[in-house]
Amino acid sequence: MFSHSAYSVFTCSFPSQVLFLGVLFVTVRTTSLPCHEEGHLKEKALKRHKIQPSEHTERVQEETPVKCPVELYASLGKPLKDRSISPWRIVYETEEGRFPETIAVAQCLCEGCILMNIEDQKPWEDYTYGSVTVKQSKRFLRKELCEDGERYRLKPYDKDVAVGCTCSTHRI
Repeated sequence: MFSHSAYSVFTCSFPSQVLFLGVLFVTVRTTSLPCHEEGHLKEKALKRHKIQPSEHTERVQEETPVKCPVELYASLGKPLKDRSISPWRIVYETEEGRFPETIAVAQCLCEGCILMNIEDQKPWEDYTYGSVTVKQSKRFLRKELCEDGERYRLKPYDKDVAVGCTCSTHRI
């Protein structure tokens, strides 16, 4: 199929191309993330990592008791998190060294799900169903000390974050 001389050229150049691509791939994969002065980390994080604005304005402490708001269920003008049959609240979780340092996390308010009685239009919490968090994988940056012991790098990592709650049958 190939002439002897063409085949020889092909076989000689092919391994060197594979070797070149392999070295290039390893170099790209092992190149460390750049190091920055600590005072510049926030600026670098904002350039590399777009922070989505939070539409949540109320600040609730995670330790605040959770109460299923059955009585609020009939309020149609409320936000989705309050009208859901599995309502949730937003708490703010702070972790030093993470960018952004503070994130909004959903926390289910009910153990069961809010159902409506057809006859008298009264809502109640039904425990035959369960409220479970809906999670979304989000990318964050973590501050890591560089080898020089003075500067830091921003290392990306993924974390599942609760963004809401939904009603589900119980797991068997």
